[in-house]
This record gives sequence, structure tokens and C-alpha cells, in this order.
Amino acid sequence: MLELTGLTAAYGAIEVLHGIDLTVPKGGLFAVLGPNGAGKSTLLRVIAGLHAVGGGSVTVNGESVSGTQPFALARRGVCLLPEGRGVFPNLTIAENIRLVTHLGGSLSEIEARVYDTFPVLATRRRQLAGTLSGGEQQMLALARAVATEPEFLLLDELSTGLAPRIVEMLYGQVVAMVSRGTTVLAVEQFARTVLEIAHTGAVMVTGRVVAAGPPADLNEALAGLYLGAA
Repeated sequence: MLELTGLTAAYGAIEVLHGIDLTVPKGGLFAVLGPNGAGKSTLLRVIAGLHAVGGGSVTVNGESVSGTQPFALARRGVCLLPEGRGVFPNLTIAENIRLVTHLGGSLSEIEARVYDTFPVLATRRRQLAGTLSGGEQQMLALARAVATEPEFLLLDELSTGLAPRIVEMLYGQVVAMVSRGTTVLAVEQFARTVLEIAHTGAVMVTGRVVAAGPPADLNEALAGLYLGAA
């Protein structure tokens, strides 16, 4: 699904990704783990076309997409859920969902997918998204992704600031998307949240991949690198 070769990226003169080599197989959930400042969010933004590639290449489904505009990647099935609450706070739930129709699906089909996935949203469809709880806003953000049935979903810290039961529910829906054929790359600072459901992954520290492989190998790497013996 994704291949990164010698990937670099910078903010001005400061390079933050230093020659990333990474392969994400098609299907399954790939976890990218590491502490704050590791470059994980920047990595997702580069893949999604929101941040310029400094050097190296980004290949999706065997085709180079370095320099491709974000809207073009979205139309090719690449969906990014950024860190924080990725909703339009001054629009209602129904209006937020209506925006998803730009990809060509019918509103009735999209609404059915959203409300079947998160019934609580159906009861509040006229409520402004900004007045929802943090967990409900994240449900809405993920629901829009579910509705578009993306080929490749990028998740940036889905669990941030949420209660454990909400996180469990959200990742349950992510697992269901994987079972339907979506490839997921999930960035998380809290490793245990995602390692239980990941098929494989990588650990990043200061803009470099320092370990990659199955969850058991990543647990060992994380314990030695920045989690101590916890």
C-alpha cells in the first residue's frame, strides 16, 4: 500500500524527518509509535500531501505520489484524520456529514453508514458539532471516514484526551474498517492503545525509524527506548 524511501521533510531550515524507509503492506493495521517530537504527525502530513517532501519518495499502490495535491490523494482513497477534533464546529452533525458527498456518494447512503455506526449521532443530527463532547466529536470525525470507505486511512492520535471506553469503541470501528479492506496507518503516543490490534508497525524517535516489525518486537523496542521497563 505504502512505501517510503529515504524520505525527508523540514520546517524551514530544520529537518524533522531524516531518511525514513518504511513499507506498509496492503490490508491490516500498521502502528507508528514514539514519543512527542518524534515526527509522527509530520510523517502523516507528508503522506497525505499536506507537507512538502524534502527528499526521497512516497509511493502509494506502486505509484509515486510525491508532490501530489491533498484533494487528488483524497479522491484516490487516502483519508487523514488529523490530531484533535477534525470537525467543523459551527456546522451541525448533519451538515458535517453532508460534506462527505463531495466524493460522489449519495447523501442517504452516507447518512445510513454514519448513523448505523454511531447511533448517538442520529439523535443529535441538528446539534452544532462544536457543542458535542470530545468523544462525540471524534466519533463524528471517524464516522465521516467510515462513510467514504477509504482505501488507506491515516489516523493521528485518535485516542488523545478521550476516556478508555470511548477509545475502545473508536478502535473497534477501525478494526471493522480493516476487516472490510481498508489499510490503516495509526500514529499513537500511547503504545498499548494500538499494539493490541496492530498487525505490524514501527517505532520513531527524533525523526528516524529505529525499529519495525510485529507488535511483540515493538514492545521490546519501546521498553528499551523510552518507556523504561514499564
